[in-house]
Amino acid sequence: MGEFKVHRVRFFDYMPTAIRAMAFNSRTERLALARADGALEIFNFADNYFQEKVIPGQDGRAVEALCWVGQRLFSAGLNGEITEYDLENLRPRYTVEAYGGPIWTISSNSQGTLLAVGCEDGTVKMFEILEERIQFQRNLDRQKGRIISLSWHPSGTLIAAGMMDMIRIFDAETGRATHRLLVERGVGASKSKEVVVWSIVFLSDHTIVSGDSAGKVQIWDGVTGTLVRTQLVTKWDVLALSVSNDESSLVAGTSEGTVVQFQFISSTVGQQDKEWVRTRTFKNHSHDVRALAHTETAVVSGGMDTQLVVRPLLDKVEKNTQESALRKMTLPHRSLVCCAKKAGLLLFQFPDHLELWRLGESDGHGDSPLSVSFLFSLQVSKLPKDLRSAHQLCFSPDSSKLFASSSHSSVIVVALNQPECKYLHTLKPKSGESDSTFPSQELNNSKLPMSCVCLQLHCTVPVYSSCPTAIAIHPTTSNLVAVHADQQIFEFSLVQKEYTEWSRKLQKQGLHSLWLERDTPITHVAFNPQNPAHIILHDTFMFCIIDQSLPLPEAKTPFYNQMTLRSLPEPQRIIHSHAFKICKNFQHLMCVSLLEDHSLVVVERPLLNIMSQLPAPVRQKKFAT
Repeated sequence: MGEFKVHRVRFFDYMPTAIRAMAFNSRTERLALARADGALEIFNFADNYFQEKVIPGQDGRAVEALCWVGQRLFSAGLNGEITEYDLENLRPRYTVEAYGGPIWTISSNSQGTLLAVGCEDGTVKMFEILEERIQFQRNLDRQKGRIISLSWHPSGTLIAAGMMDMIRIFDAETGRATHRLLVERGVGASKSKEVVVWSIVFLSDHTIVSGDSAGKVQIWDGVTGTLVRTQLVTKWDVLALSVSNDESSLVAGTSEGTVVQFQFISSTVGQQDKEWVRTRTFKNHSHDVRALAHTETAVVSGGMDTQLVVRPLLDKVEKNTQESALRKMTLPHRSLVCCAKKAGLLLFQFPDHLELWRLGESDGHGDSPLSVSFLFSLQVSKLPKDLRSAHQLCFSPDSSKLFASSSHSSVIVVALNQPECKYLHTLKPKSGESDSTFPSQELNNSKLPMSCVCLQLHCTVPVYSSCPTAIAIHPTTSNLVAVHADQQIFEFSLVQKEYTEWSRKLQKQGLHSLWLERDTPITHVAFNPQNPAHIILHDTFMFCIIDQSLPLPEAKTPFYNQMTLRSLPEPQRIIHSHAFKICKNFQHLMCVSLLEDHSLVVVERPLLNIMSQLPAPVRQKKFAT
């Protein structure tokens, strides 16, 4: 694999914010989640759980709840507004004021025609879902306390609302409250302490399930308005509930960091009647579980510790398979570090600011420190009006042009060698070839004149079913290397306009099973100028150099880590040598880049103490006034 001088950087202390809300679209298998800074993330569960879209947060846009209506996504927050998002351009499409104070919850009927929001002023407000917007329809009977949680009956005729100390059932057609279900405070609780019904689920058989601040999951008969059963699952709060599509399983998230599963089964062998029985408890979080989603095969949870956890249900998947593996996702599925190879500069991307650092000098004996000088002053030119927003940015090799991916898979070209930045051209795909639901998320430059001078489409790479997670163009061969969310690798010749012989051989033989079973995407691809046969790539935990001059690993070939391989006798090393040179001794690997002096920059996120940055597990009940 070769020896490199290494700049090892371990102070990029990127920390995502807490997960506040979650919504799963079972038809498209997309999960939307909202973080405390207002950012939205969308994961494609059908494409190896890839994070395919991110909508940055904005000041004052704290999202409290999310809701899918078909392929449209809505949110509501304590600012009292309802927002629909433009998932093509990755920004809010429009915002509607509900005029009911802070909004705590949002829910749509199963028919996709009405949105209901629960407000601070005690109203449940109904909005009609039109083709382009939503329109206020009416209020349901106003209550004396704030509406904290909502759930529609699948028929669309009834709505259950969780409040302080009670649950209300409304007739959705007349707007009248038909039942009042009083929630117990719990054994030993003070009479002056209110119980908050944080979450509620309305099932098709008119059963209502509630989770509250007294730590209880309660089962109610929604027809008679009577309590059927109480399960005390925590000493603290039950913050979230979610039920499977077939209503056979329900999960509850607590402020202790646990997720408790209930199943609708017979409690004793041979008994015909079914009931809700507590069956499992999962502990995958250190703090509050604020959001839950129940897919067909797994429980998805998130909260204060910032991690998105996918916990497969072993009675729904085959054991000891990739599908049965627990997944924890913390970092974005894209590169947050850029390296200026010639200048020796590093750019760190945080949610609300950028940091630019200069690399220190290597002593030639291993790792090198980073210069302590922080570059805080930059001269920024005014951008042209045509460049209103961009999903990705990329400079030409001579820094004379800026390429920005925009909507409809188009790329805007801006000239930088002028006194002011000047718009040049917009590169657009052929008619019918753009994917309107997925903007261009990866850009890369090359020394080919086709995009820098001619400003016209050169060729189209064959479409692949899985999303690309990283791409790069070889500086000498002009071959495009693309890695996808399903871990497949393709090499396409931009000169010959076809897949290379190496790529065809790789696809024919197939990648090693241990490569395909990795659960984190490749976020960066680079090349070794001193050895054109080397492809450098990495994910969060693994750094790999693919040597195209060596044979591909066979299915039964041991897929050795380089540290293990070096410990073997030389004859064994030669026998087990193959194209994939892998090193896995990393935690939270953010960037690997080769500088012009042939030294290697390795940026790792330090192991942050999440416990010290978060409040105690007890959720503080602070309400907006």
